[in-house]
Amino acid sequence: MTDGILIINKEPGFTSFDVVAKLRGILHQKKIGHTGTLDPMAEGVLVVCLGKATRLSNMLESEDKRYRALVRLGTATDTEDVTGRVLHVADEASLAALSEGRIRETVLSFVGRYDQIPPMYSAIKKDGKKLYEYARAGIEVEREPRPVEIFEIENLSVNGLDVSFDVHCSKGTYIRSLARDIGEKLGCFATLAGLTRSDAHGYSLAEALTLDQVQKLADAGEVEVCVKPMDEIMSGYDRLIVKPEGEKFLRNGNPLSPELCEGLPEKCKDGTVFRVYFADEFLALYAWESKNHRLKPYKMFL
Repeated sequence: MTDGILIINKEPGFTSFDVVAKLRGILHQKKIGHTGTLDPMAEGVLVVCLGKATRLSNMLESEDKRYRALVRLGTATDTEDVTGRVLHVADEASLAALSEGRIRETVLSFVGRYDQIPPMYSAIKKDGKKLYEYARAGIEVEREPRPVEIFEIENLSVNGLDVSFDVHCSKGTYIRSLARDIGEKLGCFATLAGLTRSDAHGYSLAEALTLDQVQKLADAGEVEVCVKPMDEIMSGYDRLIVKPEGEKFLRNGNPLSPELCEGLPEKCKDGTVFRVYFADEFLALYAWESKNHRLKPYKMFL
């Protein structure tokens, strides 16, 4: 079984689950998961966890992402993107009132924190049922606004009713809903016409592989060359080395006292997570427990 991280360039038309299913066939292993769903119409970086790395999936979903978005002004759809059924079309007067300056100002006004109502076609649950299940049944339910943050909008371009830009945003941000909100603020409706995830977890589109490329590497017996080690994606956490006398405690998943580790700061904030190694082998993530003055297991990869 292969353990590690695979950076996939998801193509339009595939769901994130489709990618996982195809990789299970290509790599001949079941334990595969993705981090951060991409809509079928979207393309770009999809970080896939293999084997033991699947234990990191829930941690990685919380990180922010970067996208290239194309927003089309003038229409609104039920899915909030161009794959959906058209619900509203702006009148000529509303479109005539648009100027490039006003469009730019409105788009950039979303930089910062704001409360975003998620789309009906999403996997968010309400009363134990996913929103898209209500939507497919023709039922629209009230959704609670959720706090999101747009860190940055750059490379903004306006070409008639098409508006494109790069956006850096927090976890839980729906770019489809951002497009909808831009249209509402402009008074002309808007829908998402294209979306490319350009960066996730520090991995860019330039280093992502298509499924066909992975298949060719697998056929040649060289797929390991494109699999990144688990600890690479955890590089934001400090590294600790367990001393020989602590190996047994580590391999048994026991708490570790400071005396058993090298590289532990004199002062640690409660909950601080560390990458833990023995003899250069990455084996676990441990978190500092101030109350008991020790490290406790957070994620084990034995």
